[in-house]
Amino acid sequence: MKILVATDAWHPQVNGVVRTYERLTEEAAELGHEITLLTPAEFNTVPCPTYPEIRLALPGYNYVIDRLDLINPDAVHIATEGPIGWMTRRYCRKRGVPFTTSFHTRFPEYVSSRFGVPASWIYAWQRHFHNAGEGMMVASASLARDLEMRGFERIMPWTRGVDTELFRPRDVRLFGSDKPVLIYVGRVAVEKNIEAFLRLDIDGHKVVVGTGPQLEAFKSNYSDVTFTGKLSGEALAEAYASADVFVFPSLTDTFGIVLLEAMASGVPVAAYPVTGPIDNVQSGVTGVLDEDLAVAVRGALALDRSAVRQGALGFSWENAARMFMGNIEQALFARQGRRVPARKSRRRLLKRRRPQVG
Repeated sequence: MKILVATDAWHPQVNGVVRTYERLTEEAAELGHEITLLTPAEFNTVPCPTYPEIRLALPGYNYVIDRLDLINPDAVHIATEGPIGWMTRRYCRKRGVPFTTSFHTRFPEYVSSRFGVPASWIYAWQRHFHNAGEGMMVASASLARDLEMRGFERIMPWTRGVDTELFRPRDVRLFGSDKPVLIYVGRVAVEKNIEAFLRLDIDGHKVVVGTGPQLEAFKSNYSDVTFTGKLSGEALAEAYASADVFVFPSLTDTFGIVLLEAMASGVPVAAYPVTGPIDNVQSGVTGVLDEDLAVAVRGALALDRSAVRQGALGFSWENAARMFMGNIEQALFARQGRRVPARKSRRRLLKRRRPQVG
């Protein structure tokens, strides 16, 4: 099956949405599907107001028409509600092309915290966007329940995965060993509630990995905190493994891939009992969830790191890709009585070609 994924989130952004579609593209190919991405890399862009690290595409509608006509996909999935997402939605609505969407980001809370716009207005805008599709994929059960109560329709589950070979326990201590190392990984932005972590009165050395609009201000205000900036690959994996607790102060995430990366590294999670942590962290086993973040940190320090890693091993990108493809087949083919395009799994072909031993 040939699938067009339209996304406004792409490199040089570093976030869960970008990582998700990178891995989905790789895993889908192994399962015999072809994913083509429509991203800001194909357009002129402008900096997002108050968040210049994010570039907003300026897509021309005629270009989008020509691009989709050229690709001629079997299925269309719209990942984000940005300019590319809206242009693709417009194309699909005009041509009568059924499509699916994903709800990745709580824009209502983000916009409200930055500009004071009532969250209910933004939810209405998002509801209008997503309910036009044949299905909306959501990463966590608690978020699905919340969105259903807000009037979102045809919600479909789609979990995420983690690279357990890259993110694993390691014998490394990049940030010293005289105190417990408390680490945060993610965007350094107001919506991540990072100051709840930075203000904690607790024994330990705090580390922040990532970049964002508040980075320089936090560097000035919290001189006792180590700010590494952006890390990736082995450097990121070593940073995780050097920590004793992963602190996740966000109140607005929809999943939190970083939770899985920390757990796969054997690092217990300290977080609030909100969407994301309550879906992925087993409190008392892989982390501690508490309304008092300091209590959560102290409790997480006592957990068995081998049990923490074990809790992440059930999340794989292959399973996530299979869920995604199953949702596409259900929403865009089975419900409409259409035949699913034939495919050949690369994994099955490789197994068939393996020489017999003995």
